[in-house]
Amino acid sequence: MARAENEAIATRVAEITGRVGRPKEIEAVDVELLGGGHARVLRIYIDKPGGVTHADCEYISQHVGTILDVEDVIPGGSYTLEVSSPGVERKLKRPADFQRFVGKKARVVLREPVENQRHWEGRLADFADGWITLEAETGKSVQFPVEQVAKANLKFEW
Repeated sequence: MARAENEAIATRVAEITGRVGRPKEIEAVDVELLGGGHARVLRIYIDKPGGVTHADCEYISQHVGTILDVEDVIPGGSYTLEVSSPGVERKLKRPADFQRFVGKKARVVLREPVENQRHWEGRLADFADGWITLEAETGKSVQFPVEQVAKANLKFEW
C-alpha cells in the first residue's frame, strides 16, 4: 500500500477517533498504519486532560473499531487495532502539542540546521506565532519555526 494511501487512512481514522472521543474529552494525538498483508497494525494514540485510562483505550477500540469495519476504512481485510496513550516520551507533531508542553524537556530534530546543528535537546521555553523557543542544555536559547521540525518528542525527566 502506498505511503500516501496510508496517510489518507490515518487522517480518516484520526477524524473518526476525534468524533467518537469528543464526548469523553479524548483526542487522537497520532495514528500509524504499519506493515502489510495480514501483518498490518493500526495504532491509535489517544490523550485527554488528566491522562488516559485502560477504560478509555477500550472505549475507543470498541467504538472506532466498529466504525472502521462497517465503513471498510482499512481496505484489504485483516489488521490488528492497538489503542494506547502516547507515553511519557510522546511525539510532538502539531503546533498545539508544542504550546501544551511549554516548560517540558524535549528532543527536536530539524529539517535544516540551526547554528550548524539539526539535533537539539532542552526545555521548551515558548511557542508563539509558529515559532518554538528551546533552551538548550548548553545554556543557549534557539528559535526555529514549527515547520522546520522533522521529529520531536518529550524527554522523560528522572
